[in-house]
Amino acid sequence: MDLNSASTIVLQVLTQATSQDTAVLKPAEEQLKQWETQPGFYSVLLNIFTNHTLDVNVRWLAVLYFKNGIDRYWRRVAPHALSEEEKTTLRAGLIANFNEPVNQIATQISVLIAKVARVDCPRQWPELIPTLLESVKVQDDLRQHRALLTFYHVTKTLASKRLAADRKLFYDLASGIYSFACSLWNHHTDTFLQQACRGDEAAATNSLERTLLSLKDTYCYYIFQGFLHAVFERLKQFLECSRSIRAENVCRDRLEKTIILFTKVLLDFLDQHPFSFTSLIQRSLEFAVSYVFTEAGEGVVFERFIVQCMNLIKMIVKNYAYKPSKYIEDSSPETIEAHKIKTAFFTYPTLMEICRRLVTHYFLLTEEELTMWEEDPEGFTVEETGGDSWKYSLRPCTEVLFIDIFHEYNQTLTPVLLEMVHSLQGTTNMEDTSAILIKDAVYNAVGLAAYELFDSVDFDQWFKNQLLAELQVSHNRYKPIRRRVIWLIGQWISVKFKSDLRPMLYEAIRNLLQDQDLVSCAMCIIFLNGFLPVDDFEFRTDQFLPYLESMFTLLFQLLQEVTECDTKMHVLHVLSCVNERVNVQIFFTDSKNLYPFLLPVIQLSTDVSQPPHVYLLEDGLELWLVTLENSPCLTPELLRIFQNMSALLELSSENLKNCFKIINAYIFLSSTEFLQMYAVDLCRSFCELLKDITTEGQVQALKVVENVLKVNPVLGPQMFQPLLPSVFKGIIDGERYPMLMSTYLGVMGRVLLQNTSFFSLLLNQMACELGQELDQILGNIIEMWVDRMDNITQPERRKLSALALLSLLPSLNGVIQDKFCGIIHVTLEGLYDVMTEDPETGTYKDCMLMSHFEEPKVTEDEEPPTEQDKRKKMLALKDPVHTVSLQQFVYEKLKAQQELLGEQGFHALMETVDTEVVAQLQEFLQGF
Repeated sequence: MDLNSASTIVLQVLTQATSQDTAVLKPAEEQLKQWETQPGFYSVLLNIFTNHTLDVNVRWLAVLYFKNGIDRYWRRVAPHALSEEEKTTLRAGLIANFNEPVNQIATQISVLIAKVARVDCPRQWPELIPTLLESVKVQDDLRQHRALLTFYHVTKTLASKRLAADRKLFYDLASGIYSFACSLWNHHTDTFLQQACRGDEAAATNSLERTLLSLKDTYCYYIFQGFLHAVFERLKQFLECSRSIRAENVCRDRLEKTIILFTKVLLDFLDQHPFSFTSLIQRSLEFAVSYVFTEAGEGVVFERFIVQCMNLIKMIVKNYAYKPSKYIEDSSPETIEAHKIKTAFFTYPTLMEICRRLVTHYFLLTEEELTMWEEDPEGFTVEETGGDSWKYSLRPCTEVLFIDIFHEYNQTLTPVLLEMVHSLQGTTNMEDTSAILIKDAVYNAVGLAAYELFDSVDFDQWFKNQLLAELQVSHNRYKPIRRRVIWLIGQWISVKFKSDLRPMLYEAIRNLLQDQDLVSCAMCIIFLNGFLPVDDFEFRTDQFLPYLESMFTLLFQLLQEVTECDTKMHVLHVLSCVNERVNVQIFFTDSKNLYPFLLPVIQLSTDVSQPPHVYLLEDGLELWLVTLENSPCLTPELLRIFQNMSALLELSSENLKNCFKIINAYIFLSSTEFLQMYAVDLCRSFCELLKDITTEGQVQALKVVENVLKVNPVLGPQMFQPLLPSVFKGIIDGERYPMLMSTYLGVMGRVLLQNTSFFSLLLNQMACELGQELDQILGNIIEMWVDRMDNITQPERRKLSALALLSLLPSLNGVIQDKFCGIIHVTLEGLYDVMTEDPETGTYKDCMLMSHFEEPKVTEDEEPPTEQDKRKKMLALKDPVHTVSLQQFVYEKLKAQQELLGEQGFHALMETVDTEVVAQLQEFLQGF
């Protein structure tokens, strides 16, 4: 590509590629894609994005294409790799000037220089680092900033390489420029501090930007401990400087970012080199505790800094490298030294002060939180229980630090916390907001430390004597305590809570659900989520049943009131858990009056056109399935909800399995009515779905089809006719995946056995589509069926195959007679699968036969059958697999074949079968 002639053309096409008109944009993108591998294209792009007189959007696009080209074509081994000559020219052009005026483009240029450096520096690009070092020394503000920005991206990229040879190269590079990087950082830091003290905001802002960049550069070389010691001094200077910089000052945000970067340096070094950090443990703890837990931090600290300091304390407290083995002699000297430093620091007064400050200062609900509670109680609950902003806020960090310190030093801190609890006995004065907030904080601490306090707190007595009474206080100002108490019980119920006390607790929960305070209601929901799962072995159904109906009603009322998706999801999850733990089939069956609440919930949570489905879908599907399984009949409302299913199947998500279960439930509930309304749409969805889901997904989908054919053998094949040719073809092609082949044979077995005329039509259709003779197609499918019988592992499906192939008899068809031996082999295998011998009479009987339905006897520990369980039993009474004796069927088919062929012809046919097989078959047919 000639640079002079091409520049104008490329510039024109890039301009078109920035158009909002797709008719102009698409051809331009196609042209640029074709040029990607043309020699000289990237030199043209370089000339364009370094020309500051051109349109910014065009230059931006040129940078992006250049950067993408580096990823694809810079390495020597890449297809269409750039020539070494062009790369040499490009490298020189990239560092010729650091004067890009647009910040976004400057950042992209710095990134693409770093990408080239990752491949070529220092061997093919030895001049890069010296050029950058010279450029950061210039007096021109713009050039100096851009050079610093590039220096940062280059060092960050080189530091990220992990091969040993690359690490050695980086270490050699770092050793050579570390002193310069430190001096550069110190220079810009001192300049900033001087300007900040003078009140020169504009100059201080520029200097701070350079301080931040040079700190990031130096941070890449934190393997040098001298830098870490300097970090503490600079941190103190910046924190003190922050006193004089107002919050509205533009410099304030960058100052805080720089302080956070300082702390990140310490945290990263501690994480990656714990033993090298040992000499810094004492200083780190003194620094963090001083600013976070004493008056030294007042007026200085800000939330993100407090979080970082707490993380520093936590990482030192929890660090396994600093914990000696059970037998001290097994520990390394480095571990023992670090442990001694920790022990010397965490004295009783220090631990007590940290504990008290955490609880009575950091655990307190803030004015902002209390206001949010009043104005948006549901939003407050979502944030409190793990909303996105909550995850990264101060409160969870303080709670985690409390848990870790309490676990590590529980013998020291347990008396401190118990003393705080004892000072709060009785109901708190409603007018004393401060006392209410303190009690809330202390109860929070007791909940967080539940496992550590197991032997020190008689929780049952505390519940009966105080906590239960506090749940019953209805005063509006006592809302924080009611909410906290129910949360506290939720923390302790799996630790230490007598089963006999649960009815009192259920009563209290019901009363709270009747409360108009959504926060207390939501906390009840979270509590129910906590104790209903199956791992709560103390849960007793009989204790919960008296409250079941009223709680369900209250839950549905709550569901109608709340608007947050998270809250709705919690309510739905509770409903699923209740079903799992309490087994409320009878409740569902006899309570159609709940459908007006229940069905709209299912409708909303499973409608993909509604935004809440993202959060509610999983629990909504569970609830839908439970409702169907326990419904005595198919109502119009239940049938109407199925309109949501087509869109759900299009999602092809992890919820497909539950979707298939729901479809099966409709089939078992009322196949004819259901299929008449939805079979066409369902078949269309399945045909599309089977093209792009996993093999396991195909198996699950085809099991649904198999159930349709089992339940409705007349309508089923007609309604799912578009899907059956692919099943037929899968069999004759010899599908390699055993489970899928087994399912194919199950589907085809149902058609052949229960709808022979349709099978004949299908056979003719496949002969036409494949251009083969009818007999050839029939022979192929029988041969493959016999050959792949071992793929079928389920006894029911193996018997089905034997019945299906035997149904081809009697026949004069030469192909069927040719495959007679194989059919007998399949039959014998089926007999071995299902026939059991009576030891007293020596006769055989088919163990799969069912003659009538019996209500199963359910023990106290077993779950009663659902309505669907009963339906499946009744349907089995119409299924040939369970109503036709295979032994009788074999005899009748062979007898009919004998009558058709005559004695001599039948004898000749039987001679095609191995004598041993015939002998075994005769043994099963004794008595006929």
